[in-house]
Amino acid sequence: ESEEKNDLTTSTHIFYAAVACTCAVIILIALGVTVYYLNSQRSSDNYSKKINCYSQALTGQSQTFLRPDTPNNASGSGNSAVKFSSVIVYVLTFDICMVCNSLCVKNLTFPGTFGRIYMGTLIGDDENEAGIEQDVFIKTVTDQANPDQVQLFLTESVLLKTLVHPNLHSVLGACLDNPEQPLVIYPFLQEGNMKKFLLKCRMSECGSRYTLNTQQLVYMAIQIIRGIQYLHRKKLIHKDIATRNCIVGADLVVKVTDNSLARDLFPGEYNCLGDNENRPVKWMAIEALMQKRFSPASDVWAFGVTLWEMMTLGQQPYAEVDPFEMTAYLQEGYR
Repeated sequence: ESEEKNDLTTSTHIFYAAVACTCAVIILIALGVTVYYLNSQRSSDNYSKKINCYSQALTGQSQTFLRPDTPNNASGSGNSAVKFSSVIVYVLTFDICMVCNSLCVKNLTFPGTFGRIYMGTLIGDDENEAGIEQDVFIKTVTDQANPDQVQLFLTESVLLKTLVHPNLHSVLGACLDNPEQPLVIYPFLQEGNMKKFLLKCRMSECGSRYTLNTQQLVYMAIQIIRGIQYLHRKKLIHKDIATRNCIVGADLVVKVTDNSLARDLFPGEYNCLGDNENRPVKWMAIEALMQKRFSPASDVWAFGVTLWEMMTLGQQPYAEVDPFEMTAYLQEGYR
């Protein structure tokens, strides 16, 4: 009987020990998962805060970037801001710099007063892609651009550099051999800028490859939505959703791009309302116009205007409304 009691006690101890070990393992696994999740969230938050910090630090300059009437000696926000933005630019571009001898600049596809876009070829130089040629777009500035404009061009160009999504047109690299005229490289897409593509479709004869039906336009719009959703999941706001800031590839693949050079290449779509800020007034939500408050909702508003652009094959939205009257027009309930 005594032996049976000892055996029962031993079994009980083993049972409790097993339960304790199992609970400890479960707790450790739960802690590990929690730590991993918090670290991943912190990494995402840090990235979005970093980008937002860069964007906010240059807000004063970004609103006047590449205006046709901007003098070459414009001082921007002062010497301290210029120095600060210089640090930001080189921190942002450090990990994507490449040697220019691997890049061949070809024909000019998009001329502007202060900025230009070329077609080119990028020759791979690593072990896996050595000698392989890739068609690319190359954005750069002209000799008319002042240092503030060059810095802002680089800053706006690399904001999407670490983001990978099928519907985002992220930068491939940058050549800074000539700091006054840096070259920023993007993947080539066959049809190019969506605004120009839609205008070409409007002017084309029925039955040509540029004839778009409603189903195709909806397919393209859905891709823009996916790109915007990805940005919002990363806690980033684009602030300038429009057909001019989308690129079209083969099979109507659409990618949302940054807005670098947009003010120069599409000057008629940006307006200065007397406050020295050049903004896409007719694409902006009322809270963005009145309070400069941007959010995912303001991106959604801009997408609504973009969708109208697409369905009209590139027509100018609110063509009958004076930019100075746009805020009052929306306040009165018109859409």
